[in-house]
Amino acid sequence: MSPRPRDAAPPQAQGEGRSKPAMTAPEAPTAPASLTRKPLDEEIDVYGLTHTGKVRTVNQDQFLLASLRKRMEVHLTSLPDVTRLKLEDDRLAFLAMIADGVGGSANGAVASRLALEQVTQYVTQSLRCYYGADAREASFIDVLQQAALQTHAEVLRHASLDPDLEGMATTLTVWIGVWPWVYVLQVGDSRYYVYRAGELLRITRDQTIAQELVDRGVLTRTDAFDSRWASVLSSAIGGPQTAPMVTRLQSDWRNVHLLCTDGLTKHVSDERIKQRLATMTSAKQVCEDLLQEALDGGGRDNITIIVGRTVRKD
Repeated sequence: MSPRPRDAAPPQAQGEGRSKPAMTAPEAPTAPASLTRKPLDEEIDVYGLTHTGKVRTVNQDQFLLASLRKRMEVHLTSLPDVTRLKLEDDRLAFLAMIADGVGGSANGAVASRLALEQVTQYVTQSLRCYYGADAREASFIDVLQQAALQTHAEVLRHASLDPDLEGMATTLTVWIGVWPWVYVLQVGDSRYYVYRAGELLRITRDQTIAQELVDRGVLTRTDAFDSRWASVLSSAIGGPQTAPMVTRLQSDWRNVHLLCTDGLTKHVSDERIKQRLATMTSAKQVCEDLLQEALDGGGRDNITIIVGRTVRKD
């Protein structure tokens, strides 16, 4: 969690928590038929961790890693050997989420917890999208946008019922892998990076006042990093405004995926992150190494990191 100004940008009217229209990033090219097979469960190397840091007394970050599956369970049958049915337990999708709560005291922890619970519930109830023949359809993107907007409304509802929760909000970054595509939903400034072949790409755009000033040419990136506006969110779940952004990327076996809250990037540069990912031996090892670097750099904030990759077994 960041200082109080990070709760949200000042409301333009009454601060009712208005929702901006959801935005969708330009689509990636149609996936070629020659794409390699979907990774097996045992070929997925993924790990996540969260730490309070060296200054905060409460950890307001949350994360979740999960697989969404399609299966049939036989309860009763006259068949002599159920194993001959070759029942499917296929992985439909892989889900990774992080949320960085803001709002003072423990309120941010409530907001981030609610966000992950609501998104998990909404996505699970919308499994029909994963059963479709074409996961690239616009309805899939709409599900993610609606998940963010409904979560936003739920956080606002909880805040309205309890004066102690007034002002709570959270960032939210959701990664869903539905082979051969990756969908990323972002609200706030918790980042998603892709590392491949020596290059580190920041896929998400920080939804902060500082980033908006950079986009307008008012601040340089260097000035923005040190600016007081760097900690003021222009979009948040439960904030005065929320603007969910969905990006679609083509899956690639060579990709290494990183999701993190700003507790990492306040202390560890993109260049250093790239170096760590380039020499990683496992997702667990690189998460722990990045955490230690953030702590060594001061650990002023809560730190949450998820790293995932695929490792072929054939």
